[in-house]
Amino acid sequence: MPRYEYRCRTCAATFELARPMADSSAPAVCPEGHEDTVKLLSAVAVGGTRSAPAAASQGGCCGGGCCG
Repeated sequence: MPRYEYRCRTCAATFELARPMADSSAPAVCPEGHEDTVKLLSAVAVGGTRSAPAAASQGGCCGGGCCG
């Protein structure tokens, strides 16, 4: 289950909740019981190689005909 980070506007506590994606924007209560919270944006690290994707090395998304 994904984890989402929230911050309480009342006490400034930052906390995480594991909840379904469908509930990610639902109101969250901080550990101190305050209800005025906001969901924080999380940066997601994606690993990979530095080589160009196959489509780009062939001239673009359609083999070079439209992407030049």
